[in-house]
Amino acid sequence: MTALITRHAAAVASELLEHFPGLVIEGARQVGKSTLASQIAEPDAVLRNLDHEQTRAAAAADPVGLVAEAGGRQLVIDEIQRLPELILAVKAAIDANRRPGRFILTGSSSLLRVRGTADSLAGRIARLPLYGLSQGEVRGRNDDFAAAFARGPESIPALTSTLTRTDYAQMLAVGAYPELRTASERVRSAWIDGYLQGIVGRDLLELRREVRPARSMSLLRTLAGRQSAELVKAKVADETAVPTRTITGYLDLLHDAWLIARIPPWTPNIAKREIGRPKTIVIDSAVAMWLARLTPGQLARLEYGEAFGAMLEAFVVAELLRQRSWSTRRFDVFHYRDRDGDEVDLVVEFDDGSVIGVEVKSAISFTAKQFRGLSRLRDRLGDRFLAGIVLNTGTAGYRYADRLYGAPVCALWELG
Repeated sequence: MTALITRHAAAVASELLEHFPGLVIEGARQVGKSTLASQIAEPDAVLRNLDHEQTRAAAAADPVGLVAEAGGRQLVIDEIQRLPELILAVKAAIDANRRPGRFILTGSSSLLRVRGTADSLAGRIARLPLYGLSQGEVRGRNDDFAAAFARGPESIPALTSTLTRTDYAQMLAVGAYPELRTASERVRSAWIDGYLQGIVGRDLLELRREVRPARSMSLLRTLAGRQSAELVKAKVADETAVPTRTITGYLDLLHDAWLIARIPPWTPNIAKREIGRPKTIVIDSAVAMWLARLTPGQLARLEYGEAFGAMLEAFVVAELLRQRSWSTRRFDVFHYRDRDGDEVDLVVEFDDGSVIGVEVKSAISFTAKQFRGLSRLRDRLGDRFLAGIVLNTGTAGYRYADRLYGAPVCALWELG
């Protein structure tokens, strides 16, 4: 039996429950939402899982009664997106008694977009995104790369690693779902196949009846094949046969089901950030590789350098998104490209406006060219630019120039 891993988001969840009447834990199916909810729930909490047909039928017949059933005890409602009308009963109960920690809700779809949701519970609940296991969680380390790197980049040159390109390729293939940590390649493939069929064939249809599963799967495969690329909707529509008029709706569905993430373009002008093209990633690297029909053996070979680089960049993005749930610093993740063609794979912007830049390379050595975008972003931003780093598959940290460093990808969990 696989040992239970402590989730770094647990402490954040418990703190939020001390101040809000309810907490919604949102994330993809099978990332551990139910397990986390049970871990942070009070000992006498009442648990109701809406994936169970009998429970869901009873809740649909008498939503107020199901909520009242808990009495003064905490109520945990699992997969509440299966019955969005229940949210009104939760709202009424909170309005009648705003005692902190009354409700823990989990959802595999964004409650703001689920069909039939009558209220967002704004001002009544806190929201906590939960992704798959971070590498720090797997290794029992307190991973908070963005905050740690911004605070002490001078420790980078001393960082060393024994991980190789083959190790990183295998890491990508395992992915972040708790159930796949020790699975064989054959079992992992079968699990992902069934997992995606369930989401595409049922969950997306619950969000929008007119969706076509074949189109959803085609779109997922295309996005995985273009992992970490800027999103050109017209081109993706052509490649998938999804009509241009509906491509945005399909992308929104995949986003709401937590299968993909969008990385907006960064610009000093906040008002313009929604205009540029975002990058898209299939969040879980194992799912992305399965969709793109890539194996760890292939990614370990030099001729697959472009595919490995794209998958590795998306892996770094996903690790940062996971860490954002518990980081000591509030931050957002962007990508950057200016009109002169200078690019930075990732820009991490903190709430005070300061930034760090991140480049991700599949190579094992550093070159001046890899630092060009970071150098120009540093010169443009001045003191607002805290530091920049090139992450690669090498084994040692490196200081390149003022506020510019190189490090192995494992700095993501070793530094924090």
